[in-house]
Amino acid sequence: MIGDHLQEFHGLPAFDFPDGEDGPVDPAGLPAPESVAWYVRGDIYGSGESWEKAFERFRTAVDTTRVRALIVGVWGEAYDGGPEEVIEALVQAHDRLPALRALFLGDITYEESEISWIAQGDVTPLLRTFGELVELGVRGGNDLRLGPVRHERLRTLRVETGGMPAEAVRGVAASDLPALAHLDLWLGTPEYGGDAEVGDLEPILAGTRLPSLKYLALRNSEMQDDICAALAAAPVVARLDVLDVSMGTLSDDGASALLTGQPLTHLKALDMHYNYLSEAMCIRLRDSLVPAGVKVDTDPDDARDDGGDDDGRYVSVGE
Repeated sequence: MIGDHLQEFHGLPAFDFPDGEDGPVDPAGLPAPESVAWYVRGDIYGSGESWEKAFERFRTAVDTTRVRALIVGVWGEAYDGGPEEVIEALVQAHDRLPALRALFLGDITYEESEISWIAQGDVTPLLRTFGELVELGVRGGNDLRLGPVRHERLRTLRVETGGMPAEAVRGVAASDLPALAHLDLWLGTPEYGGDAEVGDLEPILAGTRLPSLKYLALRNSEMQDDICAALAAAPVVARLDVLDVSMGTLSDDGASALLTGQPLTHLKALDMHYNYLSEAMCIRLRDSLVPAGVKVDTDPDDARDDGGDDDGRYVSVGE
């Protein structure tokens, strides 16, 4: 479960733009526009201020031409309707946001909506409109659509879901992102719409459309073992600094396939926290990679016991 809102985004502290209950906002009491990541939210139950109205007030009170980072919070009952109007409002306001470099769509906690109940939509217009964006984060997978696009500037893409639709995975995989250095996909489970297969990841594993990639996270997945088996021979791995296969149903089978594949000693870090690895496998991983300078996170305190039954495994973030 995700219980806290972002405290930092794009290297900036998050600042909650005041809601409309206390009357007009005094611009003099606000931080400098470029100094924070602005968190703008609507009323969760739809009975108060809409997100679009809150955004209107934000644009009036803040010099948005200087805003560098924006966090979109709840836009109403997020399990009952997607952010189409939010996306449209952002697209329409793009000329008022020339300095925007980072955008997070859906900073929503479990108290507002469980992650796998968040209704998303087509976020592709955000990338097509904001050509200077360097960081995009999205939370929620229901009806999520993304790409394929070409974006020259984007350096970080993070998609957090309890189930990422195959269409969205294929869209990311088919996108040309020459500057992308950090890709983080929470693939989730079929029960919550995560119907992608390892084959859908093939263009990502080949890396030809991602020449700058240094950090690859394919995690929170029920097919974690199969992903590791594919990564064992994936061309993209040879130029990574960090490989993250955490938060899923990783077992000794997947870890062994990864370890006996191509060399991993060039990595700075291998993240496998939250797993179903045996103590013997954790020792083997550390003995094989730590002497080469690889930081290996198998987090024994976060390991899981499936009782010897594959059906007993579950991902870190599901419903």
